[in-house]
Amino acid sequence: MESLAEILISAGLVIGGIFGLVGSFGLIKLRDPMSRLHAPTKATTLGVGGTLIASMIHAPLFEGHLSFHELLITLFLFLTAPVTAFFIAKVHLHRNERPETLPTPGEDRLWATHDADRDGNRD
Repeated sequence: MESLAEILISAGLVIGGIFGLVGSFGLIKLRDPMSRLHAPTKATTLGVGGTLIASMIHAPLFEGHLSFHELLITLFLFLTAPVTAFFIAKVHLHRNERPETLPTPGEDRLWATHDADRDGNRD
């Protein structure tokens, strides 16, 4: 039983490390912000998830107690990854899109990503 747990823990750590490395490499090497959007939010989340699973297996089997730290880290990760994706997408919109290239916004008559005067006219 102990060797099976050690194999599962090792697999979780190796898988987590590989996904973390791929996510970090993708964040650095991908060309545009929309491609970079997936690196920190997808691969790195899976990398940390693999490490957390390994830690969740290790704590009760080898240390003899449950730890809720991993659950809190997971909650924090799932709350912050979408915020990261949102900010990267906003940077892409500000750098690459002009008001003329965006579709019509509908009844609001302006996009939140670009400045508008009081009447809703775009600059």
